[in-house]
Amino acid sequence: MFNEYPCLLTQIPGKLGYLHIHLQEDPQLIPSISACFEFMEIYEMPAHIRDHSIMVERIAAILTAALQEAGATLSLEKVRAGALMHDIAKSLCFGSREDHSAKGREICIRHGLDEIAEIVGEHIRLRNPLLEGPVTEKEIVYYADKRVNHDAVVSLEERLEYLIERYGKGLEALSRAIADNFRICKGVEKKIFSTLRFEPEDLSEMVRGE
Repeated sequence: MFNEYPCLLTQIPGKLGYLHIHLQEDPQLIPSISACFEFMEIYEMPAHIRDHSIMVERIAAILTAALQEAGATLSLEKVRAGALMHDIAKSLCFGSREDHSAKGREICIRHGLDEIAEIVGEHIRLRNPLLEGPVTEKEIVYYADKRVNHDAVVSLEERLEYLIERYGKGLEALSRAIADNFRICKGVEKKIFSTLRFEPEDLSEMVRGE
């Protein structure tokens, strides 16, 4: 499986095997799609999280391609890898208070995946949201993640309702923080779609290829 990734031999802590990753000329790596799936396997990502990540990647790729067509300067390679890897640490943080986005960022840095480390690290919350200026790869993955409930495309409102019900029920401060984050995401949505020829509600059909 690993023979197609020569050059770099990286030991995965706690695992028996090794992961070969193809080294690009740029020392700050963006993993290939197949390398992302190998990372999922080695970090034992559960199937339901993998399916969620694949759907996030589909949405992110559609948005990126459309934004590029509208004149934006974006890396589709970076967006796709960041989307597939955004929950790489989620199962590692089950049962703990550890932030899986921060843990995922650490994993990316550990493996030299600097180009997507911040995308993974900020997929839950943007540290410095800028609702003006060019759309960034980080914003696309941040937004795409909030349009997917499990592996289904949903509206921001539906995703917010689910998250508050699951994580914020009876916890007023947490519910408020989740809602505040989605208000920021609504602004990101407006920013992303301001130059596109389709609406947020069209994404579900676009993902299905209709």
